[in-house]
Amino acid sequence: MKKKAKLFFHDSKNKIWFVLNIFCTIMYLLWRIFFTLPIGYGVVSIIAGVALLVVEVLGLVEALVHYLNMYNARDYVKPEIADELFPDVDIFVATYNEEPNLLEKTLLACKRMDYPDKKKVHIYLCDDGHRESMKVLAAKLGVNYLDREDHKGQKAGNLNNALAHSSSPYVVTFDADMIPQSGFLMETIPYFVDCEMRNKGRDEKDQIKLGFLQTPQSFYDVDLFQFNLHSERKIPNEQDYFYRDIEVARTRSNSCIYGGSNTVIAREALEKIGGFYMDAITEDFATGILIQKAGYVSLSIAKRLASGISAKNLQDLIQQRVRWARGVISTGRKMHIYTSKTLSFAQKMNYWASIWYWYAPVKRLCYIMSPILYATFGFMVFRCDLWEVLLFWLPMYVTSNISLKMLSGNIRNTKWTSIYEYALFPYMLIPIILETFGFSLKKFKVTTKDSGKQEKKSYFIYMIPILIVLSVIGIVRCILVMFDSGSFGPIVVLFWLVYNLYNMIMCLFFVNGRTIYRNAERVYAHVDGKVEIDGKEYSCITKDMSETGVAIYLDNPILFDPENKVKASLTLDSGRWKSKMWVEVKHTKEIPEREEKKWLYSMAIAAFDSDEDYDTYLAILYDRIPTNPSEIERSNGIYDDLKTNIEMRVTSAPYLKRHLPRMIVDCDLPVLVDGKNETAHVMDFNYQYFSVTAPCRDDEEDDTAVEPEAKSVVFVVGKYRIRASYERKFSNIYLYCVDDFDELYFVQHKRDEIMFAVLEIIKKNAEKKKTDSGEQNQKNGGNKKKDSEFDEMKLLS
Repeated sequence: MKKKAKLFFHDSKNKIWFVLNIFCTIMYLLWRIFFTLPIGYGVVSIIAGVALLVVEVLGLVEALVHYLNMYNARDYVKPEIADELFPDVDIFVATYNEEPNLLEKTLLACKRMDYPDKKKVHIYLCDDGHRESMKVLAAKLGVNYLDREDHKGQKAGNLNNALAHSSSPYVVTFDADMIPQSGFLMETIPYFVDCEMRNKGRDEKDQIKLGFLQTPQSFYDVDLFQFNLHSERKIPNEQDYFYRDIEVARTRSNSCIYGGSNTVIAREALEKIGGFYMDAITEDFATGILIQKAGYVSLSIAKRLASGISAKNLQDLIQQRVRWARGVISTGRKMHIYTSKTLSFAQKMNYWASIWYWYAPVKRLCYIMSPILYATFGFMVFRCDLWEVLLFWLPMYVTSNISLKMLSGNIRNTKWTSIYEYALFPYMLIPIILETFGFSLKKFKVTTKDSGKQEKKSYFIYMIPILIVLSVIGIVRCILVMFDSGSFGPIVVLFWLVYNLYNMIMCLFFVNGRTIYRNAERVYAHVDGKVEIDGKEYSCITKDMSETGVAIYLDNPILFDPENKVKASLTLDSGRWKSKMWVEVKHTKEIPEREEKKWLYSMAIAAFDSDEDYDTYLAILYDRIPTNPSEIERSNGIYDDLKTNIEMRVTSAPYLKRHLPRMIVDCDLPVLVDGKNETAHVMDFNYQYFSVTAPCRDDEEDDTAVEPEAKSVVFVVGKYRIRASYERKFSNIYLYCVDDFDELYFVQHKRDEIMFAVLEIIKKNAEKKKTDSGEQNQKNGGNKKKDSEFDEMKLLS
């Protein structure tokens, strides 16, 4: 009951804000249309004022279409289907120039997909590049290989060729980089089977036929906005809002967009429209519309069942978005959306919204230039008083922000929508205008699908710097007018200019890029495992993983051989998938804030035990919902964005190549110097080195301390005597190197016993410090002195 009450309250709150936003929007539009046009202020003012009004009205209508869809969006529960009812399915993986390694991961995942009878799953590698490497790969993995003599129709023609060489009633399309989860078919095919069962016994005109089912195109890597703006742990992928919200909501009006990948399509529907539409650069968008025109329904679900790679650099991203934009606009003309008798009014409005969305560059240019024209050049763009803005604009603006945030489930807000659109509009403005006037794009470059390491690239954003200068001039003029007149009238324009300036600064950060250091994408996931060294096992849990490395947490600071003379193996077990690999430690550190498994080890994968272990490791990595953020971090504000991006660009990231676990001792230990019992204050110990501070000399009669530069001493750790030689001095820190480190490593029980002895010393010292600190606080009112952390890497650099 509590859960239902909570959901009811949440839904009611969303609906209240939505209704309130509609009311405020209508009032705002009426005010803007009838009372704010700059009549009588000259031709420039009239043109600018009308242009701003038009894009505002159309933009608000577009938002209203989306909000109406999301307002009552429903979740279509997967039907339960008996195993024997699952039909044959053809899996089409389309490729043109992608690397074999990328295709191998996708095809292996396709083979891992669950199905009651796997003989009914037919996988086709559809190669449009006539590559011998693809033929070899298909033979190696035991999947069907298809190519063709020409490239007519590009991807659509490639898929049509696959249709001609297959026969299953349902077709699944995957892009070369899209790795399906094992449950993909079991989560999607039941919708089609259930639809077939419901249609049995019905007249043809009463049947509801499911044409295609679209699942989200999610990504296991971070997109350029997340990465370049240092927000990879703060915001979701830019595409999430479309696929997890807008697409799902469009099911209500049967206007789901076929996205080209991660989709199941009924062969009957494809055959009825003559196959995949080939006369468009966005063949998927056109094919989906034709299926709906043919009387089939479409369905989108929010569950992420496959994930791939985002565009890896700005050039690829721009090419991709220009192709999408021009393809959607030209397809809208070819499909005769607005005059079609087979599309409903709701479908036409949704497809109009899809087309108008790609005019964002025009919208953003108007939003940026309007306050500049007024504040910098003195042209009136719209007439209003401050009280009118507060009465009509502010409620619309606030309720729109809240509605978008709530209806999208905090996947998107107006701030990030603006950043996305501001960043790309200078590159997309001219192509959009050209396409509008019929100068269509005939050929396009396939988006690069490469998850490998790439260098940072910066691209001059040709319009933004000029607009920033003009905005700053406008801001200065507004402030001067406010001081001179004593009036707050220009404050609205000032706010508008500052808001635009923030977005344009973020654009510069975005375009400036960021250096990529990692060779493979990181997956954040906790998977149980065991590390084995010289026959002894230690339990662990992963922090994150990639195709080239794993970071794990261990209970204790285990010593790994830094020279890899003794190999260490790691076995991961996800519950379903199990993989064994050989690893090499690259970095070690303690995470004090963790309550258990405090020792973090970053490891490189040296090799796998077998091909099967490699396959299952890929399953552990990718057979999951992507682990990047699924919603916007609630503390993510404008100040934090600017602060983070400035700090990360002016400070270089430190990298410590610390192979050995450093245990912070920070207490006196017994030592032997020339056979005499002495003491030394040991700061830390990492099996190979002791770091020692100069002894306290408050008591002049105290002579029981190790000489700072004694060439050789013996440290007493539990029952062990560890001989070490003085190596060098840094400030007041003295570094001693363990003489028999190699021998220590190869005697397993010895190294573990020494480790536990040191940990016991640390524990007792911490307890003593806690007791002493409590007593001291009672004496001096709680003042504490924090010891600075010593970094032995400074001594070794």
